[in-house]
Amino acid sequence: MGENEQGHGRTAAQAGWHASRYNLMARVPGSKNVAIANLFRGTCAEYTPIELYLLSVLDEIDERHPIIDRLSRRGVVVNFDELAAVETLGRAACAAPGIVSLTICPTMGCNFDCPYCFENHRAGKMSREVQDDVVALAERMLEASGVRRLAVTWFGGEPLLFPDVIESLSERLMALAEERGCTYKAGIITNGYLLDQGVVDMLAKAKVDTAQVTIDGLGPTHDATRRLAGGGGTFERITSNLRGLKIPFRVTIRHNVHEDNRAEMDGLEALVKRMAEESGNRLDYYPAPVSGSEAADVRGEQVGLLCDSSANEVGVRQEARRFVRGRGSFCGACMLWSVGVDDKGNLYKCWESVDKVEDSFGHARDWDPKDPIASASRADNLTKYLNLAAPLPDDECRACVWLPHCAGGCPNRRLAGSRPCVAYRDDPESFVLALHARIGEKGDAACGSKRSLLPDE
Repeated sequence: MGENEQGHGRTAAQAGWHASRYNLMARVPGSKNVAIANLFRGTCAEYTPIELYLLSVLDEIDERHPIIDRLSRRGVVVNFDELAAVETLGRAACAAPGIVSLTICPTMGCNFDCPYCFENHRAGKMSREVQDDVVALAERMLEASGVRRLAVTWFGGEPLLFPDVIESLSERLMALAEERGCTYKAGIITNGYLLDQGVVDMLAKAKVDTAQVTIDGLGPTHDATRRLAGGGGTFERITSNLRGLKIPFRVTIRHNVHEDNRAEMDGLEALVKRMAEESGNRLDYYPAPVSGSEAADVRGEQVGLLCDSSANEVGVRQEARRFVRGRGSFCGACMLWSVGVDDKGNLYKCWESVDKVEDSFGHARDWDPKDPIASASRADNLTKYLNLAAPLPDDECRACVWLPHCAGGCPNRRLAGSRPCVAYRDDPESFVLALHARIGEKGDAACGSKRSLLPDE
């Protein structure tokens, strides 16, 4: 260990330690302590005035001081270039084959007519020939990637309009995974109207372990937006399904929050909790702000979009529930090994594009991930998404404290010309205090998954 002229060891600063550029702070109400959330490490904890003082004098304290170990484990102090690390995560997320992920749409048709939906629905059902193409695509992706993890999300349209497609394709994909020595898991995005015990049992057999069902408020409020295509409410049917069926997998109840239903957030969360207690099913409440969409605007039935203050409130509530470690990409659209497939076999990078054939980059029949550009029929529709993984071509985003948290935001909206900042960008204190409230007064937590705050190692 080098020594300075006085014969002492190096200071923490001389050893390269410095405060993280991705720390957010907030005074804990009723206390002299401060909560610090580190967006790169995904940690949040409470610190005393003495600890804060030591953080401020890294150029004076010895590099071996115990506070360095405590702060570095939480990412509050670091000895490396975090922006470079975020950009490395982005490159890795784009190309590193950690998992092969397929989002499969048995149909683009839907039995609902929701005014804010981003899709223009069309009738149709995935044919046996297209199913053959999907299985062959999965095999090519597993072979090219060399990974041993296959994940499927059933999407649409409303995927449960054709449960036979889900059942038959699941059997074949699970067999493929077993043959290749891969783990297999699945999830489903459904409106919940067509759930019955037979369907639930089939999904469980198909290794579905998560489902998302949207409820837009209580009774009439929900029915105003989540209505049947031919007219008629759906609240009673959906809630009856969630209460009365024995569902062995976790169900996230998504609340699409807009100006017309945001007053019912607390009431709906309480209802979800009661339904979980009554049924024994694992039901979780998840609020998500509604934003505009081209399809909704064309319909002329746009619901009231959230004003800035409301979007901030909902966004903080949403993100504090799923606080994660810093990541290099916002979603699978920026990852080569994540692909969406519509009922005709067309391939897409973004869920919000699966109803728009002009946004497809190829077909399940002939796209080859070993040669992804040459085998793509519209390579630009592939590369424009992959090139939005970090490092972002946006200096303002690269300099922003929120970068590890948002990873540049929705690539689809960025491609449409907007910078999709988090709604609470200018109110970091609210976000930190929401995290602090989740982990407790003296909590020391780090995120190990997208759904939970887990103890730091």
